[in-house]
Amino acid sequence: MYGKIQVLLVGVLFVGLGFAQACSQETRWKRNNEVGKLAYEQGRYGAAERLWLAALKEGESSKPQDPIITEIINNLALLYYTQGKHTEAEPLYQRSLAIQEKALGPEHPDVATSLENYAKLLSETNRDDEAAEMEARAQAIREKNAQENPHK
Repeated sequence: MYGKIQVLLVGVLFVGLGFAQACSQETRWKRNNEVGKLAYEQGRYGAAERLWLAALKEGESSKPQDPIITEIINNLALLYYTQGKHTEAEPLYQRSLAIQEKALGPEHPDVATSLENYAKLLSETNRDDEAAEMEARAQAIREKNAQENPHK
């Protein structure tokens, strides 16, 4: 009987340690996202990029459906856009938009924000027709949400 209790306690300990490690990893990648924001705000773009890339890698491996993943992708896109790295930013904006439309629906306010961000990049790269299309979609979402939620 005593041996069975020891085995049970050891099993519980391993499960608990596994859970603690998973929580620690989740906390680490979310913390990297937040510290990356601070580095970006301070103009430390290299540090921000390293932190967000690490956060994205860890987050996608442990919680690929977490909404923070989209935030990290957007952060990286903004970083690249700010640095004039439009080729690197565009696929990230596209990826973020696709994830948000699927997860939140095509008329969610966060989708409108992503459309507006992507439109800035398109405008910056002289793709004004595409930018206008994105801006029009964003505006339509904003107007619809304002009508449905007039007190927000």
